[in-house]
Amino acid sequence: MAAQKWVLTGTGDGMVEMEEDDYGVALSSNADTEFDRIIGHIEDIIMDDRFQWLQRTFMDKYYLEFEDTEENKLSYTSIFSEYIDLLEKYIEQQLLERIPGFSMGAFTTSLQQHKDEIAGDIFDMLLTFTDFIAFKEMFLDYRAEKEGRSLDLSSGLVVTSLSKSSSSTSSLNNFRHFQ
Repeated sequence: MAAQKWVLTGTGDGMVEMEEDDYGVALSSNADTEFDRIIGHIEDIIMDDRFQWLQRTFMDKYYLEFEDTEENKLSYTSIFSEYIDLLEKYIEQQLLERIPGFSMGAFTTSLQQHKDEIAGDIFDMLLTFTDFIAFKEMFLDYRAEKEGRSLDLSSGLVVTSLSKSSSSTSSLNNFRHFQ
């Protein structure tokens, strides 16, 4: 939606010029506001202990089934369906309790239009309901974490003193003094 603004400028000879300027006004539509409200509720739901427990329990049950290979097992299909039935339905039920008249179909359509506006973690989690590859990656990451193969950045951390060794000894002595 464009709006006009009139700019009055002095010309130096006592005359005033009037110019019309167009500029865009960012207005939030009711649909955008409703979408933001739903996303806020989804954030609350997925951070809730009950959702976390449901997801973790489900993943604990099936993570050993998933292997990091190009070929997908037939069993992945039924696990994916069960995941959707359990967690997507849980989110939908929670949203219906919080937003009377909520429609998952309408939200899914709106989600496609706003996908670039959603925080990465929320979008990634929602993607696991519609994108099998994202779902499988979630399980592979979970398995790697459970087996201690997740990315560990601690070996890359090095603490280096910026002061001379004599002052380091002095600092260490001061530290011992306070213990």
